[in-house]
Amino acid sequence: MKKYLLCAPLLFFFLVILDINLSSAEPVKEITVSAAISLRNVFEEIGKIFEEKHPWTKVRFNFGASGDLARQIEAGAPVDVFASAAQKDMDDIDRKGLITLGTRVNFAGNSVVLVKSGMSQIRMELFEDLRKAEVKKIVIGNPKSVPAGRYAEEVLKYLNLWEVVKEKLVFAEHVRQALDYVARNEVDAGIVYSTDAMIRPKEVRIVTKAPDKSHQPIVYPIGIVKGSKNQSLAKEFTALVLSTEGKNLLNKYGFETVK
Repeated sequence: MKKYLLCAPLLFFFLVILDINLSSAEPVKEITVSAAISLRNVFEEIGKIFEEKHPWTKVRFNFGASGDLARQIEAGAPVDVFASAAQKDMDDIDRKGLITLGTRVNFAGNSVVLVKSGMSQIRMELFEDLRKAEVKKIVIGNPKSVPAGRYAEEVLKYLNLWEVVKEKLVFAEHVRQALDYVARNEVDAGIVYSTDAMIRPKEVRIVTKAPDKSHQPIVYPIGIVKGSKNQSLAKEFTALVLSTEGKNLLNKYGFETVK
């Protein structure tokens, strides 16, 4: 009985210490970043660095086609930061007053490439080779919602190939899905960003790069959503993306520096 009486004060002491530690711990804060899926690899790395620099903070990413992400924000999705693969999708919500004034910045560039599967035996060297009879399926992002698809359409029209190959086209929901089709050799060719092709060099071969003048400049803008309840953290995340550290990571993943 005496042993139990002696243990009781000790147990009470530990419970008090535990309660103090729990009450003093900061609650975990979260920010949600909606970003073009072509940014997935580099943004996930930036997110880890941000969390290291900001203890008790969690970055939640929502990756997808820029057009779909813009519509989600219009519908009231709780998003703090939006990073698009094209000006158009940022323009769509910026014109509606959904981006905090003064926070929109261009931060990266990209290029368009023609790719084929590493397993493909079809000989291709130029976009013109898409005319070949053995090229039966060509995947691009859906131009209605996927910036990479709009750029691909511009390239094909510039090279006078759109009417020739439009019956061969397969539309993907986003650029990474297009890349998957190519990697699995489910299509004969695809048109994607160079940064996407770079992440799967063994499965996807770059045939050629599209001429710069064949499409609108590929410039990625980032901005803070006006409805964000975490404006301060959102600004700090954007600042990290725009910092020298962020730019170095973007370059590491093949993105181009923009002024």
